[in-house]
Amino acid sequence: MDVSSVALGGLNQAQANLENTGRRINGAAEQGDLVDLSTNAVALLQAKGDFEANIQVLKVADQLEKSAINLIA
Repeated sequence: MDVSSVALGGLNQAQANLENTGRRINGAAEQGDLVDLSTNAVALLQAKGDFEANIQVLKVADQLEKSAINLIA
């Protein structure tokens, strides 16, 4: 299993969650419906946390690869 692939999949999922939340907010606003700001704010914060966590995983994977290359070389 490639760690970078898993992290990239997580980034794609976070992007999809962010876009879905944006569509939900926009759709409700266009239709004049009330927007549940607390639920949507939590979803946005979760997407932000998901982005940050997956970026950190990519950074650590990159550092591990560099360390492995230095050990071999």
